[in-house]
Parts: sequence; structure tokens; C-alpha cells
Amino acid sequence: MKNCFFLFLLVSAANFGQSFPITKAIPTTITKFNISFQDDYVWLEDMKSETTKNWVNAQNEVCNFHLDEIKKNNNILSKIKEYNAYSSNGLPAKKEAFFYSLYTKEKGKPSVLYYRKGINDDAIALFNPFAIYKNSFAGITDYSPSKNSKFMACKISTDGSDRNEIRFVDIEKLKNLDDVLTNVKFSKIVWNQDTGIFYKRNSNQNTFAKDSTFQLFYHKLGTQQENDKLVFDTSKTGNNFSYFTKKNRLFIIEQNRISDIKNYYFIGLNNNDFVIAPFFESDDSKMTYLHLDNDKIYFSNKEFDWGEIKSFDISNAKVETVIVPQIYNNLLLDTYFEEDYIFCKYKTTVKNYIIAYDQNGKFIRKFDSPDGTDFDFKFFNSKTKDLYISVFSKTISFQNFTLNVASGEAKHFYNYYLEPKVTLFPLDYFTTKTTTFKSRDQKEVPITIICKKGTVLDGKNPTLLEAYGGFGVVSELYYDSALLYFLEKGGVYAFASIRGGGEKGLKWHTDGKGLKKQNTFNDFIDAAEFLISQKYTSPEKLAISGASNGGLVVGVAMTQRPDLFKVAVPKVGVFDMIKFKNYTVGSYWAEEYGNPERKTEFESLLAFSPYHNIREEVNYPTTLIITSENDDRVVPMHSYKFAAHLQNRTAQKNPIYIKTFNDAGHNGKISNYNSYFEEKAAFYSFLLYNLNK
Repeated sequence: MKNCFFLFLLVSAANFGQSFPITKAIPTTITKFNISFQDDYVWLEDMKSETTKNWVNAQNEVCNFHLDEIKKNNNILSKIKEYNAYSSNGLPAKKEAFFYSLYTKEKGKPSVLYYRKGINDDAIALFNPFAIYKNSFAGITDYSPSKNSKFMACKISTDGSDRNEIRFVDIEKLKNLDDVLTNVKFSKIVWNQDTGIFYKRNSNQNTFAKDSTFQLFYHKLGTQQENDKLVFDTSKTGNNFSYFTKKNRLFIIEQNRISDIKNYYFIGLNNNDFVIAPFFESDDSKMTYLHLDNDKIYFSNKEFDWGEIKSFDISNAKVETVIVPQIYNNLLLDTYFEEDYIFCKYKTTVKNYIIAYDQNGKFIRKFDSPDGTDFDFKFFNSKTKDLYISVFSKTISFQNFTLNVASGEAKHFYNYYLEPKVTLFPLDYFTTKTTTFKSRDQKEVPITIICKKGTVLDGKNPTLLEAYGGFGVVSELYYDSALLYFLEKGGVYAFASIRGGGEKGLKWHTDGKGLKKQNTFNDFIDAAEFLISQKYTSPEKLAISGASNGGLVVGVAMTQRPDLFKVAVPKVGVFDMIKFKNYTVGSYWAEEYGNPERKTEFESLLAFSPYHNIREEVNYPTTLIITSENDDRVVPMHSYKFAAHLQNRTAQKNPIYIKTFNDAGHNGKISNYNSYFEEKAAFYSFLLYNLNK
């Protein structure tokens, strides 16, 4: 039946100029605030219907055929796998007493969790999700050992969605326990010593319905989930909350869903009554919790644009002390607290660095990261005073270092499983340049550009421009062995730190959200024009891509300035800005984008909504829209409707493809080695083929 449906669609499309399924248009008039518009593809919002599934299958067949044809002439999979095999690995994660790593045991199966009792010890297999689920796409999304490292709790996504399960392992016995927790979503694993965990449970009956993750439960090991105790519940208010344990108390921070007001509670864990005691209520300082030590809370608030560390004592919350003041034009990215030290990671336009302070904020030492690189904190050895970090860039795989706080000495760290490797390319083979360009309203917008040394700036280089630009996120440019192939073939890569993100402080975010969201898109378009003006590329050689909020950025850019781009690849993007609140966690995005239930904000959303701004007379760039059938964060109807509207216009001559991953969620097909690199290869093959046509 499906094949017949597909053939009918292709025959119907024979006179359309491109061999894509014709999507039925069912005109529906929508009126809001006296503004009316037509929506032809409301039926695709029923994402679980057989009709929609048939449409998705037909679209996938067309897209896969094209990707397979490209693969015949330009199969890069083996090369990027080779690059990955010769890349170096980062340090394991230290959690409580032991060290943990995820390793690929079989390339067609999910990674296995291993542990080491010491950093130089042999790795021992601890938890293999495939052994339990017999599912190649059931991957570990998080793991947390109990306080004394007796047990391990592993969070697993069985289908790529945000709704997970939790399983438990006896670490010493290497034995899986019988306990199974289901419907776990947006949840940390927080242990009560070695006896049980606190977790968030989701109660949605419909996968894509508005989110219902408002309850915190306690599960005691050795009991059934149905007997778990409800500890905290915000179902009536819809407020979000976070939680953590410290010594013998559980702390809960509740965020009002409408305002910035937060309420702070703690629960004593000496018995199972779990009585909630407020200790700091109705705080409207936009405080961000950082750390708790000896009843002193360390926090940052939005008084200072670049980030600072303050503290107060739980018994006297109104008296605040500045521990580490902000450093103007140096963004405080991350903090790592140890018994005697506070390590702060800072970002400037050209480089990142670490400052070690004592617990009172006294400066001890600064460590600079090499230009063009970033780093992650891994762990601290209090005996040797060594901070372990992994340094990386988009083109340099993980290099591991110890930074000695006492002496200031920085040394490479190697052992038998983290051996030195010859670099894939000479260190100066690729150049990384971080500079700024002026936006149309004269803001200095950072942009990082990577290409082969000696690249001729003649406007003929295939170029990929990416961005995120939302929710105050500071994007990190992680190593990508697949990008190496694109660069080696003469490609140029650029990442623009546009407004809406947090790369230049808090105001950088607020200047790109709500009624100012258009600034985000303007910055991205201006980044493209900058690359063209500097002769890195031209509209005939420029591709744009981004995921999630970045997918929205791409969708807006290609609909507002289709003349600038040859190729667009929006991934899991938000495209229907009038209906985003109707699904899963969309209601939490109203502050970022605007609330479609308010007239002024509705008009703003409608003005840039990619789906609603597709013009009948425009031939948009060659486009590959990527989504996942189990994406319960940005639901796939956004991509379905966007693709249908783009395809079904007589002016559209460039192909519009849509690829929907099965058994995958918001992060795509990343559950095992093979699927991850197959999709990487397909992405860069698509770019090179279409940019070099």
C-alpha cells in the first residue's frame, strides 16, 4: 500500500519540475488579532497518523535516493572514519571515587560505559545498553554513581527522544539490578547517599502534547517504581525546578514560569518524611546558583553583564559578598569549585583562559589556552594540586593537560590508553581566525573562520556558515573529524556568534530575543554578506546550517534573503512561530521568541516565521531539511510543514529535500558509531556536491 501511495505521488509530480511527492493542500484560514492567513498543511500536524507517516516515507525515499547517488561519486565515509581513528581522545570523567568513559565496543551498537578505579588502571565494562534492550539505538544519555560509588544509575534513551529510562548497576559486583524507572524526562540523577535517587517523571500520554514534567519523585533501591514517593510537585503552576543534594539535604530551586522569581527550599534526608522547608523565597534578583559549601551559597546574578561570583549564608540571605567581580569584556563561562579553589573559565574574542582563585576570591594563577582552542574542566587532584583539562578546537582533537596550581607548570598528560599521536595534519595546516564584523546597526559581531593555510580569497571557495543565536547559549566549537574532510577539499567554515546567544554577555542575549529577535537573523545575514565582501565565498558557493534554534536562524535567513545562499540545511528547526507553544516544551520559549497570544508579539512572530513567509514567486536555495520522528523537543511538524510549503510552488526549481530519521530524537542519529558517521558523511557530501555543481 505504501509503495502504491509513493508511486502515485511521483507520477503526480512528473509535470512539477522536480521529482518530489506532491503534498495535498487543504486550505485552512486562521484569524488572530484580526489578521488572517492561509495554512494549507495543518494536516501534517497529526504526526502519528498513517497519512503523515506515508508522506514521511515517500519524502525519505526521494531524499535517500539523492544522497545515495551523491555517495557513488563522492563517498567520504571511509575517510572521515580514518580521520576519527587517528584522532586523540579526551580524559575520562571523574565522578565520586572512580573514572568513567563511554567506549564503542561494536560500531553498529551503542557505546558501553566503562570505569577505572584509578586514572591509570585498566577499564572495566560496567553497563552495556544493547545487552538489555537488544536495540542499536538505545544509548546512554547520562550516568551518575552513588555517593560512595557502590551503585551506578544509567539514563537511557531507547528511541532518541527526551523521555528516558533509568537502570542501576552494582559497581563492585558488576551486576545489573532489577530496578527500572520509566518516563524520566529532563531529569538529573541525584543520589541520596547509596540508598536511592531523586528524579523527574513525565506524565504525558501523547508524545507531542504540552510538557508535563512537573513532579519530583524519590526511588529507593530494591523497590517498584509504582511505590516511589512524590517529593515536589508543580503541576498546578507549571513552574520548572532544579535540585541537588549536599551532605544530608536535598535542595530545590523553583523558577516561576511567568516571572524571574525563584523560591529556594531544602529537605532533610535523615528520614523519609521529606518535609519541605523554604529558606529563601521570592527572590527576584535573577540569581543563578553555582555552588554550596558550609551553608554558603555561591551564585551569579544579572546585575553584571560579564558574570561574577557572589555568596551569602543560608541563615542570612540578604547579606551578599562579592567573591569574584566581573572582568569587563571577559565572559565568565564556567566555574569549577574545589575544596580550596575556585577555577573560572573566561572567554574573550581571541582566546579562553583559566583563573584559579582561593575560596575567598583571592587571585592565585592564570592559565591561557592556545589561540583558537577551547577546553573542558575534567577533574582536580587535591594531593598534587593538578587540574586536569582537555584542550581542543574544530580541527585539533583532544589534547590532555595537567595544570599545577602551586607551581604554574602545564604539562601534557599521557598514559597507556591516552598515548601521544601524530597529528593528522601539521598544526599550521588549517588557520583559525576569530575577528568581528559590523552589523547593519554597527554592533561588533564575533565570527570564527577556518580554512586551509594559503586559501586564495577569490570568492570561489565552498563555504559553510553556521550559528545558534538563542537562549543566551555560548556555543563551543568542538572537534569534528568530518569537517576536516570539507576543509581539506578547499572548504571554508565560519561560525557567527550572533545576538541571542551569550557570547558577549547578558545584554548580547537580551538584544536578540523577544521583540528584538530580528537582530539575531540580521546578524546572521550580515555575517554572510561579510564573508562575501571579504572574498571568502560568493552566493553561488555559500551554504548555511544550524540546529534547533539555529535551524530557525537558517529558516529565516533563507526566506528573507534567498539570493545570498546556494544551499541551506536547517536541522530540527522551529519554523511555525504561531503554533510552537502548542507542543511539548514550546511554552517555555515564549520569553525567547515572543508570545503568540499577545498582539504585538504575535505580529513580530508572524513577521519572521519561516513557514509563513515563504513567497509563491521565489525559487529558494537547494535545501535539505533534517528532522527526527521522535523529536519531542522541537516536534517534526515544523519541518514537515516547512518542506511541504517550499516544495509545492511552481516557482521552486531548486530541489527541497526533507530527511526524517527514525529511531531518533532532537540530537539526530547519534546512538552508535556507524549511524553517527554515516549522517556526518551524508551532510558534508551533500554540501560539497551542491556547492561544486
